[in-house]
Amino acid sequence: MPTIERIGPYRFFFYSNENAEPPHVHVESGDGIAKFWLTPVRLETSTSQTIGYNAKEFRKLEEIVNAKQTEFLEAWQRYFANAG
Repeated sequence: MPTIERIGPYRFFFYSNENAEPPHVHVESGDGIAKFWLTPVRLETSTSQTIGYNAKEFRKLEEIVNAKQTEFLEAWQRYFANAG
């Protein structure tokens, strides 16, 4: 599971077997986990993918993912182009 970046308490990553899904990033910290689609950036709303954060934290995470969208997409494409 490649880690793309760490920002403060947050680790941004994806699982190496998820190339059949649209590009996305998981975020985890001691407080919770979330999954964001990257095109367009939006929170994946499945409760199994969004645990432990409050609305304020989700907004903060969405801001980070928006700011890093290009970088995260490039990491996704680079990884899965080399994995296949």
